[in-house]
This record gives sequence, structure tokens and C-alpha cells, in this order.
Amino acid sequence: MISRLLSAALVAGFLASVVATGLQLALTSPLILQAETYEGEGAHAALAPSRDSAPFASLIVPAHAPSQHAHGGAGHDHDKADEWQPAPGLQRMAFTGLATLVGGVGYALLLAAVMLALRREPTPQSGLVVGVAGFLAVALAPAIGLPPELPGMGAAPLVLRQSWWLMTVVATGLGLYLIAVRRVPLTILGGLVLIVAPHLAGAPQSVDTVSSQVPPAAAAQFAARSLAIGFVFWAVIGLTYGWAWRLFGREAGARAHA
Repeated sequence: MISRLLSAALVAGFLASVVATGLQLALTSPLILQAETYEGEGAHAALAPSRDSAPFASLIVPAHAPSQHAHGGAGHDHDKADEWQPAPGLQRMAFTGLATLVGGVGYALLLAAVMLALRREPTPQSGLVVGVAGFLAVALAPAIGLPPELPGMGAAPLVLRQSWWLMTVVATGLGLYLIAVRRVPLTILGGLVLIVAPHLAGAPQSVDTVSSQVPPAAAAQFAARSLAIGFVFWAVIGLTYGWAWRLFGREAGARAHA
């Protein structure tokens, strides 16, 4: 069973990453390159390494990737300017795809573990349901307080963003479980409280006093596209995991009867 689970998760993570990487390169990477031209005009240009993993490293930490510019208010990390970065072009595209692949496989394994814990038989339908729940918990809920950001935009210290992101993901995941699985009035109420609590506490905000040079329309477009790609990413993971689980099950059954 473990072999079947791992195989299905690897297939799901790989296929979702291929789809997501193609969408990233077509929809979000041009906006990142555009924003980097504005980033060079700002006062913090030397402090802000370029980011291009767009939404998928962003699904792991707030402000969408530890390699992003990490403004820390009054105290910026000047050493970040000297860190190695992939060269523009093919190398950058390759690292974007690799980061998405690692994230895809990791999230597919997480989805598989959740389905196993819930004792749900993996099918394309059930996988899609859990995948959408994953999108809500990992991408959409944190984006309410920390929307996907382009280079050159101010941000709170990375540790604060990561902490709030993690709190929001855990609270939202538990809230969805209480609402969708337990389904009694008390647990539904508790689930709603958990989902709302991180937003009542408030996401950490930038203390940067320098205004961003990035046009608001580009920032809004990037956030919307990132979330849309994130939804496709999670949906493909769920659908493909359910399909691959059945496929490997039929193959195992055929070998057993051979």
C-alpha cells in the first residue's frame, strides 16, 4: 500500500508541476520580469533578489518564497544582495520548474496522507475535493492577509510572515475538517472560529516607508493569476492522485492474478 501511495503521489506531483510550470511561464513570469524593471528604480533595488518561482514556492511561505526580497523594516538584510541567483533565461526557467516540481510532489504526499487519515478511498472525485480544500487552506486563506507579491513591493519581516502563514494554514485546515467532516453544530461553529481567527489577529504588514514603484494594476493581476494557477495546481494534484491510485491498484491486481 505504501508503494502504491508513493507512486500515485509522485505521478500526481509531477503532472501538476508540469501544468503549473507552463502556466507560470506564460502568465506570471512576464509580470515578474516587468516588476523587476521597476524594482531597479527603487531605493531598495540592491536589497531585493529577484524571484521567479511565482506562486508555488509562495504556497509554502508567506510573501511567496524565502528567496524573495525580505524587507525587514528598519533593518534590511544587506547580505541578501550577494546571494547566488539563477541567470535569466533557460537557467531561471529550469530552477522555477524544479522548485515547482519539489513543491508538487510534497503537496501530493500531503494530500495522500490526509486522505489516508480520513480513510477516504482515493478516486478522482474525492481527490478533487481534498485538493480544493488544500487550495483553500494553503493558498487562498493566507492570500487574504498576505497576497502574492511582485518584486519591489514592501513586506513585513520574513519570520513574521512565515509564522502567520503557518498559523493560518493549520487553523484553516482544522476548521475545514471540523465543518466538512464532523458536521455537527458545535464543530461547525468551532471551525468557523478557527478559519476567521488568523484574520482577526491580522497578518504582519510592511513597515517600509518607501512606496513601491510597481503599478497597482500589475500587482493585482499577479495576485489573481497566482491564485488561479494555484487552484489549477491543487485540482490537478487531486484528480491525478485519484486516477493514479486506481491505475496502480489495477496493475497490482493484474499481477496478482497472473
